[in-house]
Amino acid sequence: MRGRAMSGSRLWAVTVLLLLLLQGVQSVYIKYGGFQVHLESVKKLSELEKQQMSNPQLKTSSLQPAVCHDPALPLDLQPVCASQEAVSIFKALRTIATDECELCMNVACTGCG
Repeated sequence: MRGRAMSGSRLWAVTVLLLLLLQGVQSVYIKYGGFQVHLESVKKLSELEKQQMSNPQLKTSSLQPAVCHDPALPLDLQPVCASQEAVSIFKALRTIATDECELCMNVACTGCG
């Protein structure tokens, strides 16, 4: 009888652990200017922009932000490049993506908490 109780409590503990892990894996989205993008994509955007600032050869003379020409730009950010407001939208997304989104303190962030 005791062996079954231990096995039941272990199963319960594993179930709780899996639920906690799944909550942590849940995608956080940022909604802004008619676009919905993953928080992780905005973090990647910031990385790409830092790389471009440190490498002047990557600069373009296009009206679009230089990052729009980077093949590593996440797919969910690519539609932003078609907007005339791409520069300001990218700036706003980076601002929103700060810790406020990770802590679910910004209404533009969904899928958290």
